[in-house]
Amino acid sequence: MSIFELLILAVGLSMDSFAVSVTSGVILQPFRISSALKIASFLAVFQGSMPLIGWCFGRQFQKYIQDYDHWVAFAVLFVLGMNMIREGYSKDEESPCCFNPVKTKTLLGLSVATSIDALAIGISFAFLNMSMFAPTVIITGVTFICSMIALYLGRYFGKRLRYGAEILGGIILILIGIKILIEHLFFQ
Repeated sequence: MSIFELLILAVGLSMDSFAVSVTSGVILQPFRISSALKIASFLAVFQGSMPLIGWCFGRQFQKYIQDYDHWVAFAVLFVLGMNMIREGYSKDEESPCCFNPVKTKTLLGLSVATSIDALAIGISFAFLNMSMFAPTVIITGVTFICSMIALYLGRYFGKRLRYGAEILGGIILILIGIKILIEHLFFQ
């Protein structure tokens, strides 16, 4: 697989992380570079390591995760999204958001949910007899860059949306979960 093909693949894989990062940028208050770096790093490391894990387990692991990976991703994103929507409707203007995208527990859920597709890509890499150094570095780097850009885009739009930002973020997370579910149920 060429470097160009790996870059295209990495951009495609990073789109779920991009959407989660936009949402995180919208609701992150206060917006700090350290928080943005933590979010982007979690998403990038998971996105880059999942193909490596898939590659290591190869064909044996595929049959165990393939049947339910999309349901796990959907459930995590749906629950997080519903919590955001509920809080968006129930909070007053002065109360802070209870959905904190910088919390390690939240980041772990988001990172796993957005990187399950990358695990499947890694399983397919096992059949290509290729080195995993370049794919791992490229996927991690591209996801980190896309996530940082998305966090700042979310910050920009969050200032303008203000009161509906949390509700919009919840809807985006649920839509990502639905997209993952539909892709796996109908297009594989």
